[in-house]
Parts: sequence; C-alpha cells; structure tokens
Amino acid sequence: MSLTVNLEQLGDVMCIRLRGELDHHASRELRGQVEEHMEQFRPLHIVLNLEELTFMDSSGIGVILGRYKQIRKLGGEMVVCSISAPVKRLFELSGLFKILRLEHRETDALRILGVA
Repeated sequence: MSLTVNLEQLGDVMCIRLRGELDHHASRELRGQVEEHMEQFRPLHIVLNLEELTFMDSSGIGVILGRYKQIRKLGGEMVVCSISAPVKRLFELSGLFKILRLEHRETDALRILGVA
C-alpha cells in the first residue's frame, strides 16, 4: 500500500494526515509536499494525524524530526494525534515522544494550538 498525504491549513496550523505506509520512497515525496506547503502558507504549528498510518520506517522518523526542527525554529510546536498502535510503538522506541506531544484526537491537538 502506498502513502496518501492530506495537507490542510487551518489558521496558522498545518494539518498533515497520513494514510498507508511511510517508507523510504514515500518519505522523500512527503518531505517535498510538506516543504512546498510550508513555503506557500508559512504555518507556525503542525498537527500530525497518524490514525490511518499502518507502517513507518526510520526514514519516516527522519522526515518527522526534520519538520519538527523546522517548526521549532519558527517558534512553533508539532503535535501528534490519533496514532495507530504499531506506529506508536516505533515512536516510543525512537524516543520521539520525549520531544513531541501526543493527543488522542485531532480536535484536541487543534484546540491546544488555538484552533477551535
């Protein structure tokens, strides 16, 4: 299964919704799409919805970390929400939850970042 990417700008928050598998090939594509969106809309925060992401490898972690660093430089925050069990395990093992906030639902993540 390939990766489906849905990008939506809500105020100063970019919502990234991923469905499918985030592997090495899909990571390059995702990085390009997100960078293009960031150049166009200049978001301050990112909400990463991983509810329908079934697989992710280390290249996916690299893309997420890269965007995290980018948004932090702008003074913003990245919040992960609706994470599937296998992907959550990878986040735990990689230590991503030490720097990324996790919320159960996208609506919770948006509310935290000031979008109701």
